[in-house]
Amino acid sequence: MTEELSSNKTMEESKLSSSDKIVETDAGFTIVLELSQDELFFDKKKNLLRNKGFDIREEIQLESSATPDSISTTLEKLLEVARIKRLDEVELYFDEANEYPSAKYFSSRNEVEALNSILYLVNNFLRGKTEKEGILQRLADAIVDRIQVLANKNRVETRIDTSCTCDKEKCLVEWGERNGVRTNLEIACVMGAGRGAIATKDLEVGDIALEIPVSLIISEEVVHGTNMYHILENLDGVSSETMLLLWSMKERHNCSSKFKMYFDTLPKDFNTGLGFGVDAIVSLEGTLLLEEIMLAKEHLREQYDKLVLTLCSNNPDVFPPHLYTWEQFLWACELWYSNSMKILFADGKLRTCLIPIAGFLNHSLYPHIVNYGKVHSATNTLKFPLSRPCHVGEQCCLSYGNYSSSHFITFYGFLPQGDNPYDVISLDVGEADRTEDCSISGWSTHMVRGTWFSNNHTIFHYGFPSPLLDYLRRAQSPELDRKTITQSNLQNEIEVLEILQSIFSEMMQNHGTDTDMIDSENDSWDVKLATEYKDLQRRIISSILASCDAGIELVQTELSKMNMLA
Repeated sequence: MTEELSSNKTMEESKLSSSDKIVETDAGFTIVLELSQDELFFDKKKNLLRNKGFDIREEIQLESSATPDSISTTLEKLLEVARIKRLDEVELYFDEANEYPSAKYFSSRNEVEALNSILYLVNNFLRGKTEKEGILQRLADAIVDRIQVLANKNRVETRIDTSCTCDKEKCLVEWGERNGVRTNLEIACVMGAGRGAIATKDLEVGDIALEIPVSLIISEEVVHGTNMYHILENLDGVSSETMLLLWSMKERHNCSSKFKMYFDTLPKDFNTGLGFGVDAIVSLEGTLLLEEIMLAKEHLREQYDKLVLTLCSNNPDVFPPHLYTWEQFLWACELWYSNSMKILFADGKLRTCLIPIAGFLNHSLYPHIVNYGKVHSATNTLKFPLSRPCHVGEQCCLSYGNYSSSHFITFYGFLPQGDNPYDVISLDVGEADRTEDCSISGWSTHMVRGTWFSNNHTIFHYGFPSPLLDYLRRAQSPELDRKTITQSNLQNEIEVLEILQSIFSEMMQNHGTDTDMIDSENDSWDVKLATEYKDLQRRIISSILASCDAGIELVQTELSKMNMLA
């Protein structure tokens, strides 16, 4: 069994370089932010920093006598560096900031993480100081104000389904509190989201929404004291995640289990893409989601046949066949895919875990909690601090990771609310000049997404990522001097846009039309979810085709102007 059965959820502490620090000076403070050599996409981020006039190690001065305007200017400099440090692959690929200055920041996720990384650095410096007033405190207040502005902009109304009861869930929270859990959340049914965690009071940046003692975290330690461990530890290639999965298949039926109350709150069916029926699968023909589901189920079936059936055959007393059916195995896989979290323990080891109560925190594209996942050695607890405010009665959310909607459906069983910037379509644009393209642009693969995310629909951009357009331009006419308005360049632009138009016209045909999928109250959950996904894909492809049409019209207008002047 491979680690593909481990957590999908990305759990992170604030990513500060070991060199990030604040140094007190005679005039005030020097705030040092450094791009670590270990950063993903170090070269690209280094180039971005230098294009903006920064070094990979930037020292930004903050004078004790700084005015509010000076503090704002300093914060903007800090943010420009922090944003680039926190960029992920998709944000880097679709970056418009260099060519389109009105793009103030890369994404809401990136912005709140950048703000919190600076706030974390400042608060760490202030912690333990007897005098907390002064310029650094005013900088911290300015950061919190910026976060509040973002929070107001992205706030989503929480609607509670009062017809739904959460008695088992409330009992689990009470059990947790008796065993050391501290929480400012209660469990309720949220319209459109199922069970969710609701703030019981107004929570500010830095407040702890939930704190779980290590003793209640389900990690590999629970397997070590069982009779299955000595069998599994002698098998090659069986990871601790796989051991936990096998343990949970049996433990859910153990009436005397320490975690019985937790298992009682788990659904009988997780309703993820792994459980899609025939009608839903058929409706997804030609989509990326179908490919993802089929590959995942094929992998799981191979693992089941190879390991689980053998364990039941050789050790039926420890692995009773009636508890280790394919259906129960798939249920356990869905449990670990959708509910597990990666946690860094005090011993420095990263473990995949189930965390009772924390599993009720739903995903959001703009979460309240972004910096988490590390056990605090002083308290031996796992804390979930807020990175943006959460008002009383509001659903408190975290991020499961920067994934596409097809991934969320396959492994979690839902489509994220709002426009997901990670809904990208990878393009196989051919092998010609692939090596040259990679050496010039630094990208070996190319992708597109809904063009509504772009702020730049002008000539030579059209809402598409520059790396893709540049690749296609070189493929069409390697000798041209690009991005200048000449007749040759403009004719080449039309050819590039027509290539994209052809690719996505065919893709749209594969996804059918709106009339192919009529919304019906009688549709099963999986068909409804498949329908929502195909609607989303058609919307993305439609935006791309519309941008191609608009781009061709824009270029033809420029050509007409040139011909009139000739």
